[in-house]
Amino acid sequence: MVLGPAPYYSEVMPDIFDVIADGTRRDILRLLLDRVADGERGTSVSHIVTELGVSQPTVSKHLKVLREAHLVSVREDGQHRYYSLSPEPLDEVDDWLVPFLGDDETGWDGVSTLPDSAAHAAEVVGRAAASAKHALESALKKLPGR
Repeated sequence: MVLGPAPYYSEVMPDIFDVIADGTRRDILRLLLDRVADGERGTSVSHIVTELGVSQPTVSKHLKVLREAHLVSVREDGQHRYYSLSPEPLDEVDDWLVPFLGDDETGWDGVSTLPDSAAHAAEVVGRAAASAKHALESALKKLPGR
């Protein structure tokens, strides 16, 4: 008897990596994070449209994906909807990245405890993640209003 793959939450929820792979969605998440830091309880679609300079249908499409991934929550107030960041699903990204970026790959003496190919892969992924983070931070600094 051959069994299929075990059911996993990603069959119910979109894969978080696919969700955050889109630059516009990352921009929306960053904007919502900044608004939380400013003490805001939510951000309207019109504010997101204005800040990011993208169309309302585009923002709405991306907010739907973010809602389905549970990365944002929505609060309705009359005819207005206010979106807030819900970063908990990003823990999956952290859980995946930490082994590549942390000290888990070396022993107390600094000697790699991983096979050479795994240590090399961890180094490459770590460098790629650091490079992507730097590129994202640089791009975010260039956005209007920063």
